[in-house]
Order: sequence, then structure tokens, then C-alpha cells
Amino acid sequence: MTTLSTHVLDAVTGTPAAGVGLVLTGPGGDVLARGRTDGDGRAGLGADLGAGPHRLAFATGEWFAAAGRETFHPEVVVAFTVTADGPAHLHVPLLLSPFAYSTYRGS
Repeated sequence: MTTLSTHVLDAVTGTPAAGVGLVLTGPGGDVLARGRTDGDGRAGLGADLGAGPHRLAFATGEWFAAAGRETFHPEVVVAFTVTADGPAHLHVPLLLSPFAYSTYRGS
């Protein structure tokens, strides 16, 4: 089984994005975990992921609205595949700004 964590940073302010809502779904679209980033912009989603396609959705529109900031992306969804012979832990960082974002498979 594979576990998952994330770290969200606000590229404009250079600070962690605390309080971003998260939803992790599995291969059948079932919700595996929900959460929010902590004060350091991090979250461990506490789910053991089986092989197959998964989606991690970040509630960016809600987060920007709470800060009184405009955004183009109301939601960022990172789709990824877990393989049976892959790593025991996956990390999905998100670098966020109002009109762009970047992500990658971290370590």
C-alpha cells in the first residue's frame, strides 16, 4: 500500500498555504480522505492507496476567497497513478498563485 502527503505554498507571498481544503478520490471515484493543510501548508491524508488512478483536489477558489483574493482556478485537481511496484509513499507538492500553479511528484 502507498500513503500520500502534500505541501501547498503560496508563490506570491512566499508562505505556506494554510487551510486549503483537500479531497482524495480513488480508482472508482470513491472519496478516500478529506482534510485541510495545516499551518505549514502540509497535510498527510491518512489513506492507504491501492494501485490505479487517483485524484487529489485542492479547494483553491475557497482558499483565495477567504483571503479576499481573486483567482482563475476555483479548484486544482492533480490526477496521478499509483502502481503496485511503486514507492511506499507519494508526496504531491503544489506551488500556487492566483493565475497559475505547478506540481510534481515529490519525495
